[in-house]
Amino acid sequence: MNAQRRAGLGRGLGALLPSSEPSVSQEAANMVPVSAIASNPHQPRTDFKNEELEELADSIREHGIIQPLIVTQEAEGNYTLIAGERRLKAAQMAGLSMVPVIIRQATDRELLELALIENVQREDLSPLETAEAYKNLEENFELTHEEISRRVGKNRVSITNTLRLLKLPESVRSALANRSITEGHARALLALPSEQAQYSVLQMIIKQNLNVRQTEEIVRKLSGEKAKEKRNIKPVIAELKEIEDRLMQLMGTKVTVHPGKKGGSITIYYYSNDDLEDLVTRFSR
Repeated sequence: MNAQRRAGLGRGLGALLPSSEPSVSQEAANMVPVSAIASNPHQPRTDFKNEELEELADSIREHGIIQPLIVTQEAEGNYTLIAGERRLKAAQMAGLSMVPVIIRQATDRELLELALIENVQREDLSPLETAEAYKNLEENFELTHEEISRRVGKNRVSITNTLRLLKLPESVRSALANRSITEGHARALLALPSEQAQYSVLQMIIKQNLNVRQTEEIVRKLSGEKAKEKRNIKPVIAELKEIEDRLMQLMGTKVTVHPGKKGGSITIYYYSNDDLEDLVTRFSR
């Protein structure tokens, strides 16, 4: 984890997790029974690939657990995991009876926040798992999108856009979960007015192996937007795509550059009044 990402964690995860250097933490770890550690009840990650766990279990059998798990103590001899779900599962697969842990105190809110932050910062969560975790923080802990963004070190607009994925029908969410489509496809489908339209385009994406840009073009047509006027210009080059990506990072939302014979135009998308407000604030700085 680089310095920039660790800074984005605020006081939560950084205060509770030991150094991420590949060596045993300087702080003394306790050895506790694997059977005494319960999984974090707020763990947002639900998909643990068996093959990856097997590889980690093999490594643990050979080298042991190098980085201690982080737990909070409940009753005497019982613990709840804060961070290290993969290591705990792999240790169980490897047949370990004892594992090294560092004990911290954490509230229910911190358990959720820390499990979310650990996975998001290490990019372990799927888009839907991330969305569900954000929803949990929003509804159960009454955090605003701005507060969530500060805790996980991501742009507020990104938080809002990720949460919008939960508005998709089950068919689209299932396709996203099993990786039949990407998050870019899913976001494009959100612009369609009905579940039936979303399902129809979903089938087209899968059957015709459409990329995100092709999907966006179909969605525009079905939504009644005018098709782009054909111009006698070269196809979008890698440099133009790079410019769009840079603008999207700066704006925190989708940005499209439309080159013309002389000059061109830029389209900045927003999906709610909050998004528009955020964009106005950015341009006012």
